[in-house]
Amino acid sequence: MNKTCTIDLIRKGYGYLIFGTSSLQSAFLLGVRLVWGYELFEAGSGKLLHIEKPIGYFTSLGIPFPVENAYLVGCTEMFGGIFLALGLVSRLAAIPLIIDFIVAYITTEQTALQKLIHFDPDAFISADPFTYLLASVIVFIFGPGAYSVDGVLKRVFSSPSQPKNKTVRAPIAPLTPAREQSTERVH
Repeated sequence: MNKTCTIDLIRKGYGYLIFGTSSLQSAFLLGVRLVWGYELFEAGSGKLLHIEKPIGYFTSLGIPFPVENAYLVGCTEMFGGIFLALGLVSRLAAIPLIIDFIVAYITTEQTALQKLIHFDPDAFISADPFTYLLASVIVFIFGPGAYSVDGVLKRVFSSPSQPKNKTVRAPIAPLTPAREQSTERVH
């Protein structure tokens, strides 16, 4: 087997690896959205059903307007969780959730933040807001995926003038004969 054939085989295999793992993105995003969206819904609705607990906690932390902030946090988590789980305006819903969890770190997890600044991430990662913050950032950056209300709306309302390319190509093309000749001249 010559060198060019081996390189082509490696490129083609790597292209299939990229294609195969990329096809799992929407399923992964669905899992993230369902798990943490439901957890956020439960956390937020729990805060709203027992509003005296977060009000007392916020008061003990010295957070200004503890009553209003308790309702704000409860509603943000409950409705943000619903929107996240459904994949409805997901990126927009992720913004107040990200802010909510950054504020949670600033107000309740100062030790974790200080350790993170000193390159000791264990406390930051093990803090309560971390997984919710991570899930919100993932959905904000990558979107909700194809298996979401946003994905369905995008497919329904997409412009029919755009041709749908159903050709599946590997992301890395094999070497062409022209490339082979140019690489052989270099030797």
